[in-house]
Amino acid sequence: MSAPAPLDDSRYRRGGRILVAAAAISWSLGGLMARSVGTDPWTTVFWRGVFCAAFLLAVTAVREGRRTPGVFARMGATGVGMAVCFAIGSTCFIMALHRTSVANVLIIQSLSPFMAGLLGWIWMGERVAGRTWLAMGVALAGSAIMVSRYFYSTPVRGSIGGDLLAFAVALTFALATVLLRRRRQVQMLPAAALAAGLTAAIAATAALPASAAGRDLLLLALFGAGQLGLGMILFTAGARRIPVAEASLIAVLESVLGPVWVWLALGENPGLPSLMGGAVVLAALAGHTLADLRLERGADPQAGSRNRSSTGT
Repeated sequence: MSAPAPLDDSRYRRGGRILVAAAAISWSLGGLMARSVGTDPWTTVFWRGVFCAAFLLAVTAVREGRRTPGVFARMGATGVGMAVCFAIGSTCFIMALHRTSVANVLIIQSLSPFMAGLLGWIWMGERVAGRTWLAMGVALAGSAIMVSRYFYSTPVRGSIGGDLLAFAVALTFALATVLLRRRRQVQMLPAAALAAGLTAAIAATAALPASAAGRDLLLLALFGAGQLGLGMILFTAGARRIPVAEASLIAVLESVLGPVWVWLALGENPGLPSLMGGAVVLAALAGHTLADLRLERGADPQAGSRNRSSTGT
């Protein structure tokens, strides 16, 4: 059974953009939180997954009540596939940062919108508008400017294995986005809980859970429930409303805002290239959004009359 069509399609899409942007803002706090905890990477991944899974399971139970077990049982192959994608991507991201340069990770991760656009076109026949390709290209250029300081300020540290892990992050995120868009009627919140549980299970093989206590456990709870869990709720709600390439493009905000939070909270200046590159990415996103809003208003001839009547002109 397909999801009912929204009464106001343009408002439905605008809501999707806002939700995905909010998810990106939530996820962008990950760098700050990772820098603030004192646990090793595997232990961080383990506890973040545990707290995220518990939070999403609780939200699902509150929403569904006695139907919760059935909701998990009915998420099907699409839900399991999305869970696997998020679990692999979340784990690979942390591991990539420890095997290759930050520059490589950010640049390769910025390929995700292009991957999502191509996958959406091949798999769903969802063609990507020229303005979206242009915005993605500008955003990629902005990301390259952001990380350029790593190439001239310090020697670049990297490995083929680390770069492949970063590529896996971009690919799995793109795949998850396409799955969300392709099966919009499937409830993805249980799938997100499963993703967090799988992440914790993967990390459990190398983590030292007992090494986290007190302040670190509190931060890890916020890391899992707030940064990751809330971000997943927002993204799964928003990505099904808009084209996959656009959802991935908006999610690039995570890479732009991440260094800003570290700068504001820890005084770690991201440098002029990061600020300039971030401005380029934000300009690409703003230009793309404004273009979409103009097209949607032009496609709805009654919008103008409604606006004029509401303002009394």
